[in-house]
Amino acid sequence: MGICCDRTARHFLLKSGLGYCRRVPNEAASDAEQVRAAEVIAALCLATDLGMGLPFEHGLHSTLFAMRLCERLGVDSETASQTYYACLLLYAGCTADAEIAAELFDEGALATHFTPVMFGSRAEMMAGMMRALATPGSAPAVRTLQIARRLPRAVRGHQRHVAALCEVAQMLTDRLGLPASVRALFVHLTERWDGKGEPGRVKGDEIPLPVRIAHVARDAAFQQVVGGKDFAVSVVHERAGHAFDPVIAGRLTDEAAEILALDADASAWDETLDCEPSRRLTLEGEAIDGALAAMGDFADLVSPYFVGHSAGVAELTMAAAARCRFGAADQVMIRRAAFLHDVGRVAVPVRIWQKPAPLTPDEWERVRLHAYHTERVLTHSPFLAGLASIASSHHERLDGSGYHRGAPAGALSLPARLLAAGDAYHAMTEPRPHREPLSAGQAAETLSEEARAGRLDADAVAAVIEAAGHRAPRIKRPGGLTEREAEVVGLLARGLQTKQVARVLGISAKTADRHIQNAYAKIGVSTRAAATLFAMEHGLAVWGELPIARDAGRS
Repeated sequence: MGICCDRTARHFLLKSGLGYCRRVPNEAASDAEQVRAAEVIAALCLATDLGMGLPFEHGLHSTLFAMRLCERLGVDSETASQTYYACLLLYAGCTADAEIAAELFDEGALATHFTPVMFGSRAEMMAGMMRALATPGSAPAVRTLQIARRLPRAVRGHQRHVAALCEVAQMLTDRLGLPASVRALFVHLTERWDGKGEPGRVKGDEIPLPVRIAHVARDAAFQQVVGGKDFAVSVVHERAGHAFDPVIAGRLTDEAAEILALDADASAWDETLDCEPSRRLTLEGEAIDGALAAMGDFADLVSPYFVGHSAGVAELTMAAAARCRFGAADQVMIRRAAFLHDVGRVAVPVRIWQKPAPLTPDEWERVRLHAYHTERVLTHSPFLAGLASIASSHHERLDGSGYHRGAPAGALSLPARLLAAGDAYHAMTEPRPHREPLSAGQAAETLSEEARAGRLDADAVAAVIEAAGHRAPRIKRPGGLTEREAEVVGLLARGLQTKQVARVLGISAKTADRHIQNAYAKIGVSTRAAATLFAMEHGLAVWGELPIARDAGRS
């Protein structure tokens, strides 16, 4: 984020005629505030459905099936608990390397061609991958050429993607307040009963029982969408003894009528929350904020251009709220809404976010809907619903020209106005594929112009500009990283490759690679996606003077 000093802030305040906030809510934050972890995790599960191109509530349906299997298998309470959280979070790493996947696959291609065979034979998986690589409707010669060009890169990147998927899911599990026993499950995320999974280190009963149950439940839920209950039963039966534990698969096929039953006219949210095992986990205080920040980072991971955005907006708007003399409870509410405001971004194809040229009307309409998707994800949870109206209003404008509702000034709360100003300022100081970042002064001037034009709240803009001039001092680097290693991790998070990191720092590629390997070892990751998540979590992904590499993620 850009930095605006006090003098610069006051200059723009005076120049624009903006005043300081005079709003003094009296609410106090509650020290006893609690929320069920399952509420936050289930909301993230809805977001992963959007990110994977799966039907909304697919993850919830899968979890219902998994818990019904647990009951019929007679598993102990600890296994049931692990199964519950693992099934909800099975695809929590889906935004890892998303920008690379967008270069290889057309929109919806993976969900259409690969997801149905994800638990199939290797031949089926390869065939599905090849179909996903080719643009549908194109001439046979064109499809053949696309496959020939894209397949080698897809195969080379597969193991890296699997590692990133698992590492990101593990890190998010930690930040969502789940026990280490759940985190450990994700090491086996892509293993198979027959030992032919990835990385292929375990098979059979060596794969934890919760993972085996979740695999069957997830695939059954998807196949039921594809072809109905009978089709799902036949697919699961066919994969028994191959991808799936034959006992678990057999129990599902034998009792499919009860296990796969769904009310097609009702949301599965309440039933999914109700079937959480009795030892229900809760989040309190800072743990709530940590979990919501993790959700924001999950969304920001879709593109190097968004790295650290949600956390940065949360920091800025929290500081601005304090300058507006908002009460403690309102300050916390604004920060939490800022963490979550772009969760719906994962519903928009990554190729649109990465596009360096002007958007088409259709693409622009898709972008406008990301605020709507944020609202839909959050409103399912009673706790998060209290943040939804603020979080989903970050692109609304006082004159009704914003989106997704086009709400006028009278419909926008004071916290929503502050978040809109903070998001606009922070986004302007970040690079985008179609433009360079603005300087702090340029962003402050542009924000002031928006207030003078009646699109943004003048008091909110004044507070944001002032807050942008007060940056927290540097602290000791996390994970035992040296200053240079922390710098390297920050550059990796911005999408730079090893040679690009070396050029920016004026060192050799060999030295840069050594710093990368040392940093990876210290923070316990092996992929750029996981390092990026670490950088966002620990405040290392701060945009400096250098723009993001234009070829980042495209090499």
